[in-house]
Amino acid sequence: MVKKIEKKITGYKVKTPEVQEPRVATPEENAVEQKKAEVVRMHESVKRPDMLVGSTYKVKTPVTEHAMYITINDIILNEGTEHEARRPFEVFINSKNMDNFQWVVALTRLISAVFRKGGDTTFMVEELKAVFDPKGGYFKPGGIFMPSIVAEIGHAIERHMQMIGMIKTDNLDDHQKEFLAKKRAEIEAAQDVSDGKKVEKGEFPESASVCAKCSTKALVLMDGCMTCLSCGDSKCG
Repeated sequence: MVKKIEKKITGYKVKTPEVQEPRVATPEENAVEQKKAEVVRMHESVKRPDMLVGSTYKVKTPVTEHAMYITINDIILNEGTEHEARRPFEVFINSKNMDNFQWVVALTRLISAVFRKGGDTTFMVEELKAVFDPKGGYFKPGGIFMPSIVAEIGHAIERHMQMIGMIKTDNLDDHQKEFLAKKRAEIEAAQDVSDGKKVEKGEFPESASVCAKCSTKALVLMDGCMTCLSCGDSKCG
């Protein structure tokens, strides 16, 4: 934009950005910042206390003679404050079956090291659940397909992380549960009439296929759409 100067120039100076004086924080703000700085996050330098809170999960598979007992111990950070958090610290697996002792010890040490590293450790669940046994997987009671023993360990860790609030659970609401239970009863009744074989309680129809979302043998054709009777996943939304 051109501006016409109609008066005599007597002096000039270069315009510079105004320098603002640094703002002094109030005592209340300093207290808040100090409190944030005192919040302890999970990292590898956190020392193990003498006592940890833990949970043990029993895993019995059809491919092993003896059950596995998976123990996950948690550390409680910032106990008694609004920032209190329970995070997994270490994992142990015990079994009478010594065939897999070597890789089980190696796996538990690696998982425990990742736990103590801190950050978002929930990624391990999907990594473990994605491990497939070349000899083939197996179905657990209730029709849940398990591709390997390692995946079984991943499911146990997932259950534990859901319990302590690290992973959100995709629970169905009461309306969805009621609808699926009604449809399941209709399908089971129709199957009983057609083949004369009674479906056991807790099982899904024999004609069901494996659901890609929850790995449960509960996927059936319902109202013209493939729907899982376990998790409610449907191709039709």
